[in-house]
Amino acid sequence: MIDIKLIRENKELVKENIKKKFQNNKLPLVDEVYDLDKKCREVKLKGDNLRALKNEKSALIGSLMRDGKKEEAEKIKAEVSKYGEEIITLEQEEENLKAEIKEKMMVIPNIIADDVPIGEDDTKNVENEKFGEPIVPNYEIPYHSDICAGLNGLDKESAGRTSGNGFYYLIGDVARLHSAMLSYARDFMIDKGFTYAIPPFMIRSDVVTGVMSFEEMDAMMYKIEGEDLFLIGTSEHSMIGKFKDQIIKEESLPIAMTSYSPCFRKEVGAHGIEERGLYRVHQFEKQEMVVLCKKEEGMDWYNKMWQYTVEFFRSLDIPVRTLECCSGDLADLKVKSCDVEAWSPRQQKYFEVGSCSILGDAQARRLGIRMKTDKGNEYVTTLNNTVLATPRGLIAFLENNYNEDGSVRIPEALRPYMGGKEIIKPN
Repeated sequence: MIDIKLIRENKELVKENIKKKFQNNKLPLVDEVYDLDKKCREVKLKGDNLRALKNEKSALIGSLMRDGKKEEAEKIKAEVSKYGEEIITLEQEEENLKAEIKEKMMVIPNIIADDVPIGEDDTKNVENEKFGEPIVPNYEIPYHSDICAGLNGLDKESAGRTSGNGFYYLIGDVARLHSAMLSYARDFMIDKGFTYAIPPFMIRSDVVTGVMSFEEMDAMMYKIEGEDLFLIGTSEHSMIGKFKDQIIKEESLPIAMTSYSPCFRKEVGAHGIEERGLYRVHQFEKQEMVVLCKKEEGMDWYNKMWQYTVEFFRSLDIPVRTLECCSGDLADLKVKSCDVEAWSPRQQKYFEVGSCSILGDAQARRLGIRMKTDKGNEYVTTLNNTVLATPRGLIAFLENNYNEDGSVRIPEALRPYMGGKEIIKPN
């Protein structure tokens, strides 16, 4: 949510930003909010003036009664009572206007960074940089579910019976490899100075609407029937929610945390759920990083965070690239975002394995997260980034470490988490 001062002082900037995001249907909201805000401030001023007048008149009643001017005092009492009724009406009108303003403000997108490429959708995203040589071996790389089958490591048929499409069982060394990658990701981020956390896996609706747009919530979140609780789609949700309505001491910033969680997503949309493999599923696990910092430190943290993900995947011998997200591909709360994509030697193209985003003070403003400074309280800047989301990360690992004989090589960084194994051989 943007600062309403932007609409008061520079409506055209907000409108131009909406156009850059190709959301012209939201343009009328700017003028609507501007008019509602103006009316709200007029109502508040009228109420403040009436309160001052009521207090002034009330102060006269006692002195008039002491002077024996009872009739005049009763007349003022009636005026004061009328003022009180008017004030209550104005207060209710002010609250209604504030609620209407907030509802519309929650839909207006955040102001994107100046260097974000302009484009309607993800086809206009721009490649930034490649890391590692994208090698295509002289032998065929099977589909990842076939690699897992050769290792006796995947059972989607049984998962279909227990849970339906979009779920899976990982078995044996493949399951161990999946967990090893997550453990390594955890320690990798701890070594970078991040504090490890395991958050709640369910959050209330006021946290959900604080960390994401309504469109994202409808497309992603599973609601617990009969309760004000949602299953998290990523641990960023509960990690940012941890600081809801808190005032943080300036000297405590930055706060850098890395969190593990299972994640649950409906995956509603044209892409659908993958029938055969593990690329798009309802349930996965993730190691995330979340940072709260001062505004002026935001971009430094942004650049450090995506570089950590690149370093992590390169340590597992997986070539990656970064892709700058264009304006139309940015979620409404984001200022700037880049995807980290892993090389698929089977498809001979890159696919997304993580995303790094800076959100300015949009989440902090929605959730009331501020820092205490000498100049008063200010909203913090929030960032999030994927260290590892798997089984998608597992797919990248299997393809890039697959050998012609069906075995999978274990890079040195991961061997301590695999009991020293250097290779997984097919059954």
